[in-house]
Amino acid sequence: MLQTAIEAAQKAGTFLRESKDKELKIERKSSSIDLVTQIDTEAEKIIVDSIRKKYPDHTILGEEGGESSTASPFRWIIDPLDGTVNFTHGLPIYCVSIGVEHNGTMIAGVVYDPNNGELYTAERGKGAYLNGERIHVSDTGKLIESVLITGFPYDIHKNPDYAIERFIDFLTQAQAIRRLGSAAIDLCYIAAGRADGFWEVFLKPWDIAAGILLVEEAGGKVTDFKGNPIDVHSPRVLATNGIIHDQMLKVLQQR
Repeated sequence: MLQTAIEAAQKAGTFLRESKDKELKIERKSSSIDLVTQIDTEAEKIIVDSIRKKYPDHTILGEEGGESSTASPFRWIIDPLDGTVNFTHGLPIYCVSIGVEHNGTMIAGVVYDPNNGELYTAERGKGAYLNGERIHVSDTGKLIESVLITGFPYDIHKNPDYAIERFIDFLTQAQAIRRLGSAAIDLCYIAAGRADGFWEVFLKPWDIAAGILLVEEAGGKVTDFKGNPIDVHSPRVLATNGIIHDQMLKVLQQR
């Protein structure tokens, strides 16, 4: 299944990279800034077709196509283009994300960044890898020395959940904060030790399915804002190198 996910992600990622200069038909979903293009839809079809060839009975949950419900204990959770806003503006920060779940537990994850040629892979209990090389979270021990990553929900004007306030809180507590526009890439950067902590609210299962497994398999920690275990449907996600986790929880719990 991991190899199938890798092949599907690379095929879709190549399609994304080759489509970046095409004229886009942009539609809006739940809000005026939540976008979808024909590229998202076509990339998802590439992935779904690849999965269906080998695992026709598995359930598939896709950002654009919804969920195909079956009796299978396996569920593929796919985001064909995480970072659509970046893609539509020509910003080369987007990726393909594919996670595989068995009876509610993530067992495999793949994130492919076609612009940098970076393939992140993880299997439950077998570690996390970048282009075949083992990766680990950072060893930064102090929040004030940490680089953090976050994002804002599409409906922040209606349902902000203190997103702006928490951003301001961390500005004075961390070394720096970055906002990249792709939660899947954000989580990969935590797993690879490029950043130390990530928090965000109201993400979707396809945004985080592969990424949370990558962080865990790289030695990091993922919880909700109260420190409890999460699943792909959790509305609040905190992912860190594990060392600064409690420090970030303390800041988050001020709100």
